[in-house]
Amino acid sequence: MRAVLALVLAASLTGVANPAQASTTDAAVAGSYVKVGYFTQWGIYRRNFTVKNVHTSGMADKLTHINYAFANVGADGKCFEANEAGVGDAWADYQKRFKASESVDGVGDAYNTPLAGNFNQLRKLKALHPGLKVQLSIGGWSWSKYLSDAALTPASRQAMVASCIDMFLKGNLPLIGSSVQGGPGSAYGVFDGFDVDWEWPASEGNTGNVIRPEDKANFVALLAEFRAQLDAYGAQVGRAFSLTAFLPADPAKIDAGIDPAVFGYLDFATVQGYDLHGAYEPISNHQGQLYSPAADPAPQRFSADQALQHYRAQGAPAAKLVLGIPYYGRGWAGVSSTNNGLYQTSTGPARGTYEDGIDDYKKIIAKSGPTFYDPVAGAVWKLSGTSFWSYDDARSIAQKTAYVKANGLGGTMVWSLDGDTATGDLTTAIHTGLA
Repeated sequence: MRAVLALVLAASLTGVANPAQASTTDAAVAGSYVKVGYFTQWGIYRRNFTVKNVHTSGMADKLTHINYAFANVGADGKCFEANEAGVGDAWADYQKRFKASESVDGVGDAYNTPLAGNFNQLRKLKALHPGLKVQLSIGGWSWSKYLSDAALTPASRQAMVASCIDMFLKGNLPLIGSSVQGGPGSAYGVFDGFDVDWEWPASEGNTGNVIRPEDKANFVALLAEFRAQLDAYGAQVGRAFSLTAFLPADPAKIDAGIDPAVFGYLDFATVQGYDLHGAYEPISNHQGQLYSPAADPAPQRFSADQALQHYRAQGAPAAKLVLGIPYYGRGWAGVSSTNNGLYQTSTGPARGTYEDGIDDYKKIIAKSGPTFYDPVAGAVWKLSGTSFWSYDDARSIAQKTAYVKANGLGGTMVWSLDGDTATGDLTTAIHTGLA
């Protein structure tokens, strides 16, 4: 009976009328879903979130992949490391020596160790959790500026991919400054593949990004080059290397820059299921809603379901689509209590711990005020005084993981692990939902 009820619930969440039909789209076996979590390079600073926390929180046992954010690509179209604000943080990546109390295995980094920093901690994490894969994410919002140039020609694509493989898979990290960390092969074995976070091919992203209409075709060609070189290098060393990509939710950006041919080269693609709305808009709304309800005043009707269905309509295989879930919320200030703060005019972004308009899940749940859950939208929010916070909790995650299972999707991805609680409550909710 409980199995039948679960299918009925899944059908109701996805609009599938026939529970038997819904069951045919479930993943073949429990536990086959990918569960991806982004680890941010800069989380070790103000958030004091280290790789050790991924272990002590219990998250590592409940993830299949960690995406390390981010690697930068320079004006020459190649992957590189540097110690320059806004350009690169080699110190966090592989130079910082963690003390024993900060280290995953309780062993501090020696002064002359060839590899320290987050990379060495990730290597140690994998030793304790051998089923966990770690990918190096390239680009992101801030570092996608030159990806259009890197993808432009066969020669530029070959050079970019070769540089990334040399530095991060072969592990040939540069020696920078007076640090003794780095050198040939120093990071070999840390990364199991790449995650390409081009934000966005042929569409506006961060100010100053190079954008071309031909990015759509060149993105396919870039992934084909990655796949070819990864396979060739894998054959040399007897390993299989993974390739994934982070893709937009906005249908206009999908149409402009994402050819369904990309899925032929990817193990899977994570789809942005958040930042659908934010305090850059004047009206409070759900930032990560599963569905756009009838009352949604936004004309674009953004939702995770809208994005996923758009990919499906273009021919993307469901099993390669992975739903992105936020471990942070977006906040609007100065909203009225009408409709519990939802769809109300604001005075701007609410004050956040690290950035106005944004706060981590663990920070939001500590704020005062009532919380509300809309199962029609698949969304949660809190009205803290006159501040409206849109975020995800265990309730919306249960609905989203049911959606993943009922639609035969590949799994979930989260941005980012440092937003979860010290005991990994949200990661546990995903793990339970996809069991």
